Amino acid sequence: MPPVLTPAIAARFATLALGHVTREYPNKPGHVLAGPEDARTPAALHPVFYGSYDWHSCVHAHWLLARVLRLFPEAAEAGAIRAHFDAQLTPDKVAGECAYLGQPSARGFERPYGWAWLLKLADELGGLDEPRWAAALAPLAGIVVRRFRDFLPLAPYPVRVGTHFNTAFALRLAADYAEGAGDAALRALLLQKAERWYGADVDCPAWGEPGGDDFLSSALIEAECMRRLLPPERFEPWFDRFLPELAAGRPATLFRPATATDRSDGKIAHLDGLNLSRAWCFRALAGALPPEDRRRPVLIAAAEAHLAAGLPHVAGDYMGEHWLATFALLALAA
Repeated sequence: MPPVLTPAIAARFATLALGHVTREYPNKPGHVLAGPEDARTPAALHPVFYGSYDWHSCVHAHWLLARVLRLFPEAAEAGAIRAHFDAQLTPDKVAGECAYLGQPSARGFERPYGWAWLLKLADELGGLDEPRWAAALAPLAGIVVRRFRDFLPLAPYPVRVGTHFNTAFALRLAADYAEGAGDAALRALLLQKAERWYGADVDCPAWGEPGGDDFLSSALIEAECMRRLLPPERFEPWFDRFLPELAAGRPATLFRPATATDRSDGKIAHLDGLNLSRAWCFRALAGALPPEDRRRPVLIAAAEAHLAAGLPHVAGDYMGEHWLATFALLALAA
């Protein structure tokens, strides 16, 4: 039976996230020192998102908590999640995050991965019954929206790597925010950029996958980006051209789950995330196909195989534990 998101699994993920969103160390700051006065602790730099090893992981751990609260508002962990949001998602603390991004040295901070997750979090908070958390985060989301609007027209080429710099992943997550916020201008910009960067791509070989530290499939996340942004009548012919041999299980490299050989190595541990993010894409893409499409069972089977490879490793060494549950939740809730 295909794995599904149950209350018990969601509770496990929430417990993991609550265990590290306020864990300040170890920490890997993406911080530029303009002078000795900038040598500050993570919590001093980032009043909200100082835990979870790095800023973007802390942001998407908060998304996980918001998503679990939205799906299971009566869960045992719901009270702890609400208490955490009450403590962290306050106007004063968010103002500290805004001040950090206002520094000249922070222009490219967390671009585009952290930006995308911040908007994904804002979108999820906007769907909760309690409005004050979304309202508190809104000024920071506004800054990130402006960063996207400033950056995308200047970006001449896509970034197709399987790590944080992948532009298709950023467009994909930002699209959820644009739709939820009713920001038609942002959504139009995302679509325009996706079409310019990816619209002419055909017969993707996926020959470089997986890379040794990938947690995204550059081929599948591009397809998922286009599925999210293009209307169905335009996505279907694009998808046919982009991956024309999916029904035959090709490119074969996309269908073989990756193997992480050392989960204490943060880069190698990315490969567990690759399995989970591929499962997310396989499931979402299968859902966009009609029931009789020959590709659909192939994609569903591939999703199950990748989930089986990734889910057992969500908890364990902190190099994976501080972020993998987020990608597991993406996959299971696809």
